[in-house]
Amino acid sequence: MADNTDTHGVDAAAHGGGDAVGMPQLDFSSWPNQIFWLIVTLVVIYFILSRIALPRIASVLAERAGTVTNDIAAAEELKLKAQEAEDAYNKALADARAEANQIIGEAKAEIQAELDAANAKADAEIAARTAESEKAIADIRANAVASVEEVAKATAAEIVAALGGNADASTVDDAVQSQMKGA
Repeated sequence: MADNTDTHGVDAAAHGGGDAVGMPQLDFSSWPNQIFWLIVTLVVIYFILSRIALPRIASVLAERAGTVTNDIAAAEELKLKAQEAEDAYNKALADARAEANQIIGEAKAEIQAELDAANAKADAEIAARTAESEKAIADIRANAVASVEEVAKATAAEIVAALGGNADASTVDDAVQSQMKGA
């Protein structure tokens, strides 16, 4: 055991004395030296940060802020272009609908004109056929009346002859005419 204590004594003597054992940072005799190196280290860190690191960080942040600002401006510009494109699309759509309605109206008018012309032609054909039919009917009536007159005259002459009379043709014609007129 004596060997162990001697080694501790040697270690304690090597570190500044045999009576202080503990953390060297808390040894008040070394504080001025520690404070000096602390100040030197802080000044060096300050100069390194202020001259090298912080300008780089500031430039990166400025670049990012510029990029964000440019992106926002580009987004606004694209938004305006999209709005203009949408407005142009809506206008083109409205124009197309108006043109389609105009074409439909023109087509309806053209079809109506053709239909009216076809109806007029059909009406003319019907009127011509009706006139022909009425003329044919009038001819048939005239022929029928003439045939009835002839039959009536022949029948009247036969009846008068069958009754034993003698009727001349003018008397029979006059009698048939007066009966046909409703007298």
